Amino acid sequence: MSPPAGPRLGFLGLGWIGRRRLRGLVEAGACRAVALADPSPAALAEARAIAPEARPCASMEELLTEALDGLVIATPSGQHADQALAALSRGVPVFCQKPLARTGAETREVIEAARNRDRLLAVDFSYRPALAFERVIAAVREERLGRVYSVDLVFHNAYGPDKGWSKDRTLAGGGCLIDLGVHLLDMAMLALGAPRVSKVHAALFASGEPLRTLGEIEDFAQASFETETGANVRIACSWWLHAGQDAIIEAIFRGTQGAATVHNVNGSFFDFVAELSRGTSREVLASPPDDWEARAVKAWAGRLARSNTFDPSVESAAVVAELIDRIYAA
Repeated sequence: MSPPAGPRLGFLGLGWIGRRRLRGLVEAGACRAVALADPSPAALAEARAIAPEARPCASMEELLTEALDGLVIATPSGQHADQALAALSRGVPVFCQKPLARTGAETREVIEAARNRDRLLAVDFSYRPALAFERVIAAVREERLGRVYSVDLVFHNAYGPDKGWSKDRTLAGGGCLIDLGVHLLDMAMLALGAPRVSKVHAALFASGEPLRTLGEIEDFAQASFETETGANVRIACSWWLHAGQDAIIEAIFRGTQGAATVHNVNGSFFDFVAELSRGTSREVLASPPDDWEARAVKAWAGRLARSNTFDPSVESAAVVAELIDRIYAA
């Protein structure tokens, strides 16, 4: 049998998300998995069951000795920037789990490194290519709602992270806002055309108490801001919420000629409905099933197969990172 086609990829970080990205690419025949690295022997063993032909590596340094066309990073957040910079410095394109870095400045540094080396860089805003999200974003951008003046974003999770690094701001960059809210802030900025932001207000909590210092990690966040286009945007997100279901995920864009909504179904993290409303009428734009979870990494691998050069659309990651910085500082 001939070997699978597609770019030769290394996979750094093989926890739950890393293995799902690996499986999505392998099952789609979208890459050749040639090298795997993770400090956990159990995670590495599970990944080798998915890609038995890939060579296990003891470190990122060993992994980068392979002739790679690209690297998929799914490690703890605080490691993303340094690891992406190390790969890009060797001319290796990168697909990185969100957030790309802990701050806007770090994010800009990685993007500039990719631009200077003319190498493809993408961030795993995994919800972005879900059909329901795509349809709502398109409705806003095509001005089917008229002028959007209000946006409500919600991402509540009845669970929370169980890894020690995720509770350390120096390692994670923040709490539920940078972990969950980042997806919906990305959606809003993409839909609205990345407008300038003003009048940022925020309330951050940990175990029901207001955060006392920026060194703490929030498990509940509420924030609002205004855009130069006249839209008022509000976001609420949390870990360990008494939600009555696994998750509450919703984005509502209200305009002068209609409203568009995306929301999860029965508490699911994966099933979404998109609707367009005008007056008392409602049109369904998208509904389950939709196998979107690995769509972002497959799109990156497909682009990489055609060209490994820099894609300026990744600059949207810096827009979101800088907005999160402002919310944390508010």
